[in-house]
Amino acid sequence: MRTRRIGDAEVSAIGLGAMPMSIEGRPDEARSIATIHAALDAGVTLVDTADAYHSYAGEVGHNESLIARALAGYGGDTTGVLIATKGGHLRPGDGSWTVNGSPAYLEQACDASLKRLGVDAIGLYQFHRPDPKVPFADSIGALRDLLDAGKIRMAGISNVSPEQIRQANEILGGRLASVQNQFSPAVRDSEAALRLCAELGIAFLPWSPLGGRSVAGVLGTRFAAFAEIARAHEVSPQRVCLAWLLAKGPAVIPIPGSTRPETIRDSAAAAELTLSAGELARLDAS
Repeated sequence: MRTRRIGDAEVSAIGLGAMPMSIEGRPDEARSIATIHAALDAGVTLVDTADAYHSYAGEVGHNESLIARALAGYGGDTTGVLIATKGGHLRPGDGSWTVNGSPAYLEQACDASLKRLGVDAIGLYQFHRPDPKVPFADSIGALRDLLDAGKIRMAGISNVSPEQIRQANEILGGRLASVQNQFSPAVRDSEAALRLCAELGIAFLPWSPLGGRSVAGVLGTRFAAFAEIARAHEVSPQRVCLAWLLAKGPAVIPIPGSTRPETIRDSAAAAELTLSAGELARLDAS
C-alpha cells in the first residue's frame, strides 16, 4: 500500500478506525479481531482508537485492549504498526459523552492507556476534544509534558479549529504531529484546518470519512456523483470517497471505521485508486 507520514513515522495511506468494534452494536470479539488482522494483511499500519471507545461504564479502554489482543495474536510482523489513541473524552456509560482536559486527568489517562496497550511509549497520543472548563493551553501543556517525559512519541489534537492548531503547535515547540477532525462528503467544514495542516506539515486524519454508520452504507444514494464515478471504475462509492479524500493532499490519511474484514479490505484498496481532475471536481461540487 502507498504510505504517508505522521511526524517521523511512515504509515499506510489508509488507516483503520476501530471505534465501531467497541461501541453500541459492536460485533463479537472474534469478528473484530478478524477485521484487525485483515487490515494488517492489506498493509494497514495505522490503527485509531481511544480510551473512550466503549459501551458501558465499567469497560473504559475496551477498544485499546481489543487492539492489543489482536496485535498479540497476529501471526505477522507488527513492529511497523502505529497505534493512535486519545484521551480527554469520556463515556459515563449512559450513552452520553463528557470531556476532561485537565492536565492531571490527561496524565492519568495516558498512564492507563500505556498499560492497556502494553507499550513503553504510545506512538501517537491525541487530545480528544477541547474542554471548555480548562484552558486549551493547559491541556496542550500536558501533552508537551508527556512528550518530554517519553510517555508518548508523538502528540496530536482532535476536533479543533485552525486557531487551536496554531496554538497547539506553538506550545509543543513545532512538534504537533496530527489533527483529527471530522471530514466526509456530508461534513466539509474543516477545509481550512486541512489546508493549514498541509502548510505546517501536520498529518490530517479525517474521522468518519464515509459519514459514519448513518451515511456510509448509503453514501452512493445520498451523493450521486460518488456512485456514478464508482460505476465507471467498477468499485464501491466508499472506495471512491476515500480516494477523493487522499487526493486533497499528502497530509490526509483517512481512518474509516470497520467491523468486517471485507469492508476494511475495500477501504485499503482506495490507496491504489486514482481519480481524474474532472472526477475530483465533480465530487468537490457534489
